[in-house]
Formats: sequence, structure tokens, C-alpha cells
Amino acid sequence: MPPRAPFPAAKSATLDLTGSREGFAEARDFTHRTLDDWELEHCLDDAVAVVTELAANAVLHALPHADTCDVRVRLTLRRTHLMCAVTDRSDDVPVYPSVVDPLLEHGRGLRIVEALSQHWGWTKRTPVGKTVWAMLPTRSPA
Repeated sequence: MPPRAPFPAAKSATLDLTGSREGFAEARDFTHRTLDDWELEHCLDDAVAVVTELAANAVLHALPHADTCDVRVRLTLRRTHLMCAVTDRSDDVPVYPSVVDPLLEHGRGLRIVEALSQHWGWTKRTPVGKTVWAMLPTRSPA
């Protein structure tokens, strides 16, 4: 039996944002450009929505708790999935609303992330902060 070809190394791209609403547009543009470069147009809309929600949560919830609101967006392409991760300096745990009022303007972000991703979660950073991440499938629809 011939040896298997090794898996290609993961690709990654990183964008550092300052904590402003203009950062949402930067995050969307960065995600769009990166996925175009990686020829992942078939999962572009979902990835843009997920990154926008995660970046919005980081800016809106971390800003009141930090002197600076440094937010890092990282996209990592693996063999079968795209990892979208947003890191901020807040130690506050992401809050998944148990009930969403359809008339409220906010509170749907993590529900959107959950609906569009295979898995999502968060990891505490040392000494401070957290990374909220979501995994999206990269295989083209059949």
C-alpha cells in the first residue's frame, strides 16, 4: 500500500482591531478577502456572519471592562473546517440567552453563531481575556 500524502499545513490569517464599530466592517472585509484567497466562496456568507457576530460581541461586551479594547480575529483553515476565532481582553463568559424576545434589538448573536457552525465555544486566556471560536465546514455542498 503506498504511503498517504501528508495533510497540507493549516493556513491562517489574523486581523487586529481596535474596539470601534468600524472594526465590524474591517472584520467583514478581512473575512471576505481571506476566504476569496482560499477559494472558499461556498462558505463565505456563513463565515462573514459568524465573524461579524463574534467581533461585535467582543467589542460591545469587552469595551466597558478594559482600558483598551484590543480584539484579534483569526481565521484558520484546516482540512475539513474553518476555525473563526475572536480574542478580547474581557474575562466575562459569553452569555447564550435561554429565551430571545423577538422585539429586542440585541441578544441573537450567539444563536446565529450556533446555527451557522458545526461547533462553537470559548477558551479562557492567560493571564486575561478569552477567545470565542466557531468551526464551519469547508466541504462544498454536494
